[in-house]
Amino acid sequence: MRYLTAGESHGPALTGIIEGLPSGLLLDEGFISAQLARRQGGYGRGGRMALEKDRVRFLAGVRFGRTLGSPVTLLIENKDWVNWQDIMSPSPLPEQAGDAENDQSRLNKEGESRAVTSPRPGHADLAGGLKYGHRDLRNVLERASARETAMRVAIGAVAGLLLRHFQIDLAAFVLSVGDVEAEVPERDFPLAELRGAVAESELYCPDLSATREMIQAILQTREEGDTLGGIFEVRVDGLPPGLGSHVQADRRLDGRIAAALMSIPGIKGVEVGLGFEAARRKGSRVHDAILTDEKAGFVRETNRAGGLEGGITNGEQLVVRAAMKPIPTLLNALPSVDLRTMEPVKAAVERSDVCAVPAASVVGEAVVAWELARAFCEKFGGDSMTELEQSFQHYQEIMKNLYVEKE
Repeated sequence: MRYLTAGESHGPALTGIIEGLPSGLLLDEGFISAQLARRQGGYGRGGRMALEKDRVRFLAGVRFGRTLGSPVTLLIENKDWVNWQDIMSPSPLPEQAGDAENDQSRLNKEGESRAVTSPRPGHADLAGGLKYGHRDLRNVLERASARETAMRVAIGAVAGLLLRHFQIDLAAFVLSVGDVEAEVPERDFPLAELRGAVAESELYCPDLSATREMIQAILQTREEGDTLGGIFEVRVDGLPPGLGSHVQADRRLDGRIAAALMSIPGIKGVEVGLGFEAARRKGSRVHDAILTDEKAGFVRETNRAGGLEGGITNGEQLVVRAAMKPIPTLLNALPSVDLRTMEPVKAAVERSDVCAVPAASVVGEAVVAWELARAFCEKFGGDSMTELEQSFQHYQEIMKNLYVEKE
């Protein structure tokens, strides 16, 4: 399976194409819309979230609610496009006379310039401008914007529906904002209960006491004209052993999941299981002893590996975390340079959030779901859901008897 997305933050729409989905997968638009709404929620979001009410439309590859096996095309309209049609017009304007970046193309209806010439430290503005030769950095930031993740949440929700069909369950939550850390049980916390606790929190954090502290930290940071980052965690139950592989580097599932999480705007670090803490411990306090049980087969009393060993799922709960840096658009802007004059100025300020870690957790859940669904389909093959079901059932029977001595 693979996908592509297209679209700018203030363009007409975001689009996505998924190739390789098996036929017969029931697509629950209500579930997908709920995931999109979660991405737009969370305390600390900016004004853009009040404008957009994201809903997905399927344009191809789906009939009567089920996938056909052909490419699936998704569309999410940008409601704010009505205010940006002149600035972000795909068609040349009469005044341009062949100049794609003259001043006329940068004016809104009130005659105000929307050109961006002072790059924001920490954003893709300058690096993208240098790479693609843009003088108006809006040509960079419109695509580098986290708005693109709305489509990845929709695509990840489709993958999540495939996983749910096989009783594979995911939950994401905020673990910290700034220096405020939540206390969340590491084991024996059913994901249904975890999601319920997350839904009660304005910051998608199951620790309500920590939630209150996080809100106060965001309020103070907003008054300072600054921003906050944090850490989120994704947990997955029901994964069979055997997804991923150790035989080639690009097939290791931990590497693929880490790459997917690092591709989310603002993510600067990823952990699996103990993560960086494992480097501070001795091996006896890092690795999970292997035991057996007559009913359950192989069991572990700990899950410090986070469900992955050698790039392969081992049947335990998958646990991954990602660290998000503070958003680079600051109301109290940092020093920058005006590319037109090369004189020192304050960095550009676009409408932005103070803290988007809750939204990032939803995106994180989506990209993890996608990588797991892709690995699942690679392992069990088939062009239809029926073939997948049969292959998965057969594999489960093999696992039950793999190490049973044959007479």
